[in-house]
Amino acid sequence: MSSDVEHVGLTNVDIQDNPFPYYKEQLSKCPVWHETDIDLYVIGGHEETRAALGDIATFSNKPSAGGRAANMDAIMAYQSVLKEKGWTHLPVLQRSDPPEHSRYRKLLNRVFTPAQVKAYVPQLEEIANSLIDSMVEKGKCEFVRDFALPLPGIFISTQLGLDPSQYPKFRRWAEAMLSLAQRSQITVEEAIIEANVEIEEQHFIAGEFEKRRANPGKDLISLLVNAHVNEEGEEPFTINELMTVLHALITGGFETTTGALSSAMLLLIEHPDQMEMLRNDRSLMGNFIEEVLRFDSPVQGLWRSVKCPVTLGGFDIPENKSAMVRFGAANRDPRVFENPDVFDITRANAKNHVAFGFGVHFCLGAALARQQMSTAFNLLLDRLIEVELAGPMELPIHEPSFFLRPMRELNLVVQGS
Repeated sequence: MSSDVEHVGLTNVDIQDNPFPYYKEQLSKCPVWHETDIDLYVIGGHEETRAALGDIATFSNKPSAGGRAANMDAIMAYQSVLKEKGWTHLPVLQRSDPPEHSRYRKLLNRVFTPAQVKAYVPQLEEIANSLIDSMVEKGKCEFVRDFALPLPGIFISTQLGLDPSQYPKFRRWAEAMLSLAQRSQITVEEAIIEANVEIEEQHFIAGEFEKRRANPGKDLISLLVNAHVNEEGEEPFTINELMTVLHALITGGFETTTGALSSAMLLLIEHPDQMEMLRNDRSLMGNFIEEVLRFDSPVQGLWRSVKCPVTLGGFDIPENKSAMVRFGAANRDPRVFENPDVFDITRANAKNHVAFGFGVHFCLGAALARQQMSTAFNLLLDRLIEVELAGPMELPIHEPSFFLRPMRELNLVVQGS
């Protein structure tokens, strides 16, 4: 595309609101393409995405400036506040590669076991039922604010040692942690304000770390602090590592689950035949969740640093460039998913999506996210006999975001059973 023609791509807020026609057009040409305005190589094909995620020697998770240089002053200001008053972020999990990554993964795998996730179900049901009670009493709700945000938010905040009434405080902490990633433009002054909010969270959590180290329970913080126990020669997480891991879990598990819950509800309303099918056959719940994740992935893409020249999907990518594995495009790849733009909860291969990534960086919280969605929609369908939009949705539906799918609002009219 010539330089005098305005680039229309992933930086365009209209495309961020509804990227799927753009993905379809790009995938019809090549599974890999170049976003010229930000010098970013996008890996959009399903096969190519899996290949890149599996090739950590070429596509590294270690950070690069990639399309964020415009906010570099704000980023540096944010990190300076953390360094001065709290704990800076370390390259763990999504910011590291093996062998460093392997230690974090090994310890954290003990925290997110299937048995541990199942143990959270009663608490999730209690939170969900309380939120539904309020919806039914009012006969209406703004679903994002009244359910999709507080379900994962209250769950995580209570795990951190907050009681449910302090959820707004937790939400403000999460907003601060996400501020650099979510805002396309943020000033130095705004970054300093957000960093100081995270400092408040850090000092609260530091106290909780010490409490749970001395008196461990079965909560998430206790499990993180004591993940090394009974492992010969394994060092516990340092406080810097704990802060960074918790930052990753909050930012990675709060906003993304909120997005998935919001999208799932809207998709059921837009496809009443699918909602009725799910009401009558709950054995479809698992496949419904996978199809939601495929159809509208809560994380649309993640950065990678290209360490050496590579040809992928017939497209040459130079070394020392930034790339993005674009899960949202890969999950609409017609080479893998027949009629990919059709939402179908009976789709036979819905679980072949890459919404949670692939390989060594497969999402640690995938089982917890699936459980939260399953708990939520089993109870919503049990307790609400009528759910419909309160009126036409205002455009754009989503907040601008290069990575995520944060829905602005979803106003509903509901009737309890």
